[in-house]
Amino acid sequence: MPRVTANGIEIEYESLGPDQAPVALLIMGLGCQLIHWPDALCEQLLAAGYRVVRFDNRDVGLSSRMEQAGMPKLLRAGIAARLRLPLRAPYGLEDLAADALGLMDALGIAQAHVVGLSMGGMIAQLLAARHPQRLRSLTLWMTNSGHPGLPQPHWRLQLRMIRRPEGRDRAALVRHGVQTWQLIGSPGYPTPVEHLQAQVERYIDRAHYPRGTARQTAAILAARHRRQLLRQLPMPVQIIHGEADPLVPVAAAYDLAKQVPDATLHVIPGMGHDIPPVLVPKLVGLLVEHFDKVEALASSRAA
Repeated sequence: MPRVTANGIEIEYESLGPDQAPVALLIMGLGCQLIHWPDALCEQLLAAGYRVVRFDNRDVGLSSRMEQAGMPKLLRAGIAARLRLPLRAPYGLEDLAADALGLMDALGIAQAHVVGLSMGGMIAQLLAARHPQRLRSLTLWMTNSGHPGLPQPHWRLQLRMIRRPEGRDRAALVRHGVQTWQLIGSPGYPTPVEHLQAQVERYIDRAHYPRGTARQTAAILAARHRRQLLRQLPMPVQIIHGEADPLVPVAAAYDLAKQVPDATLHVIPGMGHDIPPVLVPKLVGLLVEHFDKVEALASSRAA
C-alpha cells in the first residue's frame, strides 16, 4: 500500500476507486488498522460510486510509530481521568485529526464524507469542528462526545482492554485478541470463531504494536469533552450505534444526538462494538443513503 508524508509523519493509506468520485474517508478506532474496515464494506461503497480512502492512524499499523514519546502509565492515567485531574499525554486527539487533514491535503482531497468509528469518531468530531469546509458529511459510529458524565463500560471490561496477553507468542496473542473481540462484539450477530481468528491473525501478522495503542489510549483519556464543538457543526451528521455496545454504552449515541443539530440517529438492536459481517450490507446502506442525500442536494444547488 502507498504512504505519504503528512503533518510531519508517514501515513500508510489505501485509496480505492476513481479520483474524480466523491470521497469516503474512513477513520478507524483505538489500536485498529486500516484493514479493520471490512473489505466487503469498502467494496460495496466503491460499487455505490464512492472513492474509499482508509488509513493507519499514527502509532498503529504501518504508519509512523511515536516511540520517542515513551510509554504512558495507563492505570495512573485512568485514575486521573476518572477524578478529572489534569493529564498529559504523548500526543492528543487534535494531533490525530491534523494527521487526517494532512492526508487529505497530500492526496488533493478538497472535501470528503468522513466516517469515524469509536476513537475515529472522536478524531472526526475535531476534524469537522476545526475544518468544517473540508467535510461534505459526517458519520459518527459507536463513539461519544467525551463528556465525563456519560455511562462507562464495566470496570472489568476496562481492565481487560489494558491487560496484556498471558503470553508473548503468536498463539497467545491470537487467543487474547479473539477473546477480546468476543467480549465487545455483537450478541445479536456473533461472528463465528473461525472468522474472528482469521481476522486477528491478519491484524497481528500485518503489524502488532501495543505500545502505540497505549499512547492512543492516553490521548483519549487526556481529551476534553467536545459537546460545545458538536453544537456548531454545520454539515449533515448521522450517528450509528449498537444498542448492545458494552464498550461505548448506547447512552453516548443519544447524547451525541442531543448535541448535534438535526443529526440522524440509527440505533441497531443486537449490535455491539464491532462490524459483524452479516450487518455490513445494512451499515453500508445507511452510509450510502446519507452520502447520496448530500450529493443530490449539492447537485441541485449547482443546477
